[in-house]
Amino acid sequence: MYPTLGDLLGTDLPVPTHEFFVGLGVLCALAIFVVQARHTGQTDERLLYVVTGALFGGAVFMRLGTWLQDADLRTNATLVEQWLYGNRSILGGLVGAWLGVHVAKRLCGYRLRTGDLFAPAVALGMAVGRWGCLLTELPGTPNSLGFGPVLDEATAQRLGAPAGVALHPSFGYEIAFHLIAFVVLWSVLRDRLPPGESFVLYVAGYAVFRFLVEFVRGNEVAWWGLTRPQLFLALTIPLLLARVVWQARRGTYVLSPRRREVAHSTR
Repeated sequence: MYPTLGDLLGTDLPVPTHEFFVGLGVLCALAIFVVQARHTGQTDERLLYVVTGALFGGAVFMRLGTWLQDADLRTNATLVEQWLYGNRSILGGLVGAWLGVHVAKRLCGYRLRTGDLFAPAVALGMAVGRWGCLLTELPGTPNSLGFGPVLDEATAQRLGAPAGVALHPSFGYEIAFHLIAFVVLWSVLRDRLPPGESFVLYVAGYAVFRFLVEFVRGNEVAWWGLTRPQLFLALTIPLLLARVVWQARRGTYVLSPRRREVAHSTR
C-alpha cells in the first residue's frame, strides 16, 4: 500500500495518494464535461452553477454518506466527527452530486437535461480517482484464483486482512468497469440516445456492477449477508432498472433517423 506519493515514486514528496488521485479524477471529469458541453452546444454560463452544485453535493454526501451506522443514533459519530474522520462513500457522493445538480438547476433556472454531459465525465473521473483507493485501501477478499495483491504482515494487520495470500483487486475491477463505460459512452452512445438517458444507463449499470463486486470487496457485512452499500443498492437498483425497462418499452432507446445522422457525422 502507498499512503503517499513518496512511497509510490520513491521520493520524499508527502502528497497523500488517495487525495491526489481523487483530485486528478475531478480535473479529468471537468475537462470531459467542458468538451462534451461544447460538443452539444450547451455553453450557457449557468452550467457553472450546475457543476458547482454537483461538486458541493457530492463532497457533502461523500463525507456524510456513511454516518448512519446504527439504528440507535446515539451510537453514531457526531456530524463533525464524521466529516473529519469518517469513511468516504462513492455511492453517497453520486447521490449528493445528483441532488446538487437538481437543486442548482432549479435555483438558476437551467432547464436543459445535463445527464449526457455528466455521464462520460463521471465515468472517467471515477476510473482515475479509484486508483487512490487501489493504492491505499483494503484490496478485497482472498482470491481463490491466485491472482491479486499480497499484503505483508504489517500492512495486513493495519487493514484487517490476511497476509501472504492473493486478494481480489476489487478496485482494479471497478477501474476497468469505469474505463469501459467511458469508452462506450464517448465512442458508442455519444449523440445516439435521447438527452439524459446515457447517464441513467451508466448509473444503472454501475449500481448492478457495484452490488456484485461488493461480494469480493471485503466491506463489513451488516445484515442478511450483505454489506451496507449492498443494502442501499438493493433498494435503488429495482427503481433504476424499472425506469430503464419503462423507457425501453416506450421506445426511448430506439434511434431516430436524425440522431443516427448526427451520430455518424461525429465519428
